Amino acid sequence: MVHRPENNARGTMFKLHPRIKSDTLPLLQLPLCQVRLMNDMHYPWLVLIPQRPDIEEIYQLEPADQQQLIAESALIARVLREGMQSDKINIAAFGNKVSQLHIHHIARYQNDAAWPESVFGFSTAEPYTPDYLILMQQRLRHLIELHAEGMRLRWHLR
Repeated sequence: MVHRPENNARGTMFKLHPRIKSDTLPLLQLPLCQVRLMNDMHYPWLVLIPQRPDIEEIYQLEPADQQQLIAESALIARVLREGMQSDKINIAAFGNKVSQLHIHHIARYQNDAAWPESVFGFSTAEPYTPDYLILMQQRLRHLIELHAEGMRLRWHLR
């Protein structure tokens, strides 16, 4: 099944916010959300972006999309907690700087540099090296595939 961004009632197509696009790297497409890797080697950090235009808050999604978002968020949280063996998962949807709905999923460890504080603004992001990026993408894709339990996945984003 090919997942295509949907139009809203006004015919507007989904478009990824430029700030999200510049701060993250493509990983895969779930049925509702684009999954992107934050380009920061300090933390395993995934961002889910529902592919619906003009959505800023979860309540603005259709009820079926709200349920799908929770399922996809739970999948990503499980992968980061169990697969990456983290101590805690931080999940947040702020939207103060980027209003487009996007949900951060951050694997936290008691020995990470920011623990127990928030990672936001703690330090400057350290971009992935090419080799480490390939390893991290492969590992995350493998873990998501293991835990997806019937979700249709698309590995290559446009």
